[in-house]
Amino acid sequence: MTTNRKVAVNEPAHMPVMVDAVLESLAPRDGDSFVDGTFGGGGYTRALLKAADCKVWGIDRDPDAVFRGADLIERYPGRLEVIEGKFSDMGSLLSDRGITGIDGVALDLGVSSFQLEDRARGFSFQIDGPLDMRMGGTGRTAEEVVNEEDESTLRDLIHSYGEERHAGRVARAIVAERSREPIRTTGRLSDVVVNAMPKASAHRRRDIHPATRTFQALRIYVNDEIGELKRGLAAAERLLNPRGRLAVVSFHSLEDREVKRFLQARGGLKPRTSRHRPPLPSEASAPTFELLFRGVRRPTDAEISRNSRARSARLRAAVRTETASCQETVSP
Repeated sequence: MTTNRKVAVNEPAHMPVMVDAVLESLAPRDGDSFVDGTFGGGGYTRALLKAADCKVWGIDRDPDAVFRGADLIERYPGRLEVIEGKFSDMGSLLSDRGITGIDGVALDLGVSSFQLEDRARGFSFQIDGPLDMRMGGTGRTAEEVVNEEDESTLRDLIHSYGEERHAGRVARAIVAERSREPIRTTGRLSDVVVNAMPKASAHRRRDIHPATRTFQALRIYVNDEIGELKRGLAAAERLLNPRGRLAVVSFHSLEDREVKRFLQARGGLKPRTSRHRPPLPSEASAPTFELLFRGVRRPTDAEISRNSRARSARLRAAVRTETASCQETVSP
C-alpha cells in the first residue's frame, strides 16, 4: 500500500513520546545494537543514534514509515537499517541478516501521528477519509469489518477493544445505518457513533470524543494489535542478549495490561494460583527479566504541554537475565 502523502523523517511535526525516559531505560553504549520495533517517524532511533555509536534496526509494517527512514539512513551510514515487517517477526527478520542477539528493544505502541494525520489512511474520526485503518498493506479494512460483521461481533469487538460501555447501542446503530447504504468513510462512521450515544453520556465525557473508543476498537481489531503485542514481547525475550533492555510505551489500558502481565510473569512476580499445590513449570522457572522500576513511568507535565499525545503514555522497562527464554507458543 502506498499513500499520496510522503514525509521526510525529520519533519518537525513528529514528536516521539517519552523519548528521554526511553533512552534512560535503554542506556545505549558504543557498540550496542538495538531494535526500534515501531520505527514510525524514527524518533527513538534518532535519539539512540545520537546518544551512542550504536547500530539500530528499525522495523515497521507501514511502507510509508520505511520510506521516511531514507534520510536518517543517509545521515548515519552503516548504522541504521529500516525493514518493512511486523515487530513480532523481529527474530526472523534479523536472523535473515545474520543477527542472533540484540542489546535493546524499544516499542512505541498504537497509531503514529503520521497515520492519524493522513486522511487516506482512515484512522482519525476528525479527518474525513476512506475507512481503511490498516497499518500495513494487506488484510481486511475497517470498512469491510463495519459493513460485513454481524451486530453481535461488532458489539463484542467494540466492547473488548474499545472498552466502550455503549457498545451495544453503537453496534445497533452501525447495522441500521449500513442497511440503507454501506458505511465507507470515517466521517460517516463518526456521525453514526455520535448519534448513537445517549445525550447524558456525551455531556459527561466532554474530554473524549464519543467516537474515540469505537475507532480504537476497530483499529486494534483490523491490525490484530493485541496479538501482535503478545507475540512481539515473546520475540524480544528470545532476541535480547543477557543484560539487554526492553522499553515499551503504551497508550491505553489494554496494551499496558498485556505488557504488565508479561513482565510480571517473566519477572517471577506473578503469584501462584494456589499455595497448596506444587508450582507449575512456568512458576518454578527462573525469571527471564528484571524490572528496571516498579509500575509505570508517565510523561512530565512539561512534555504533555508540548505534546498532547503524551498524555496517556505509560512506560514499562526491564532487563534481560541470563535465563533461557520461555518457549511456549503465544496465541494470536
